[in-house]
Amino acid sequence: MAFRMRDRQGGTYYAGATRIAPDGTQRAFGADAVRFEPQRRWRSPRTGVEYPLEWRITAGGESWTLAPLMDDQELDARASTGTIYWEGAVTAHRGGDAVGRGYLELTGYWKPLQL
Repeated sequence: MAFRMRDRQGGTYYAGATRIAPDGTQRAFGADAVRFEPQRRWRSPRTGVEYPLEWRITAGGESWTLAPLMDDQELDARASTGTIYWEGAVTAHRGGDAVGRGYLELTGYWKPLQL
């Protein structure tokens, strides 16, 4: 599990990660030990919002690439929550091999969230 909350300039406000090995061993990483690098972007044909859909995540000397199962997983929730965001299924790759499945949520790319 990895997460990053962005500041108003797009930098990291808060981040962290936890690696759970197949044997159940857990290792936590603070903001200074986890890196998020966007690899590919996609622009919604409906809203015009651009999202960084593919990511390289590095923590503890290991790297994974997260790639969406399909690009168009955008949700226009302006009628309910007042925002537009991207969330969807991803595959984790390491060394070209698929090594896991996950879920990615990207908020604040349309406009900053008002909390």
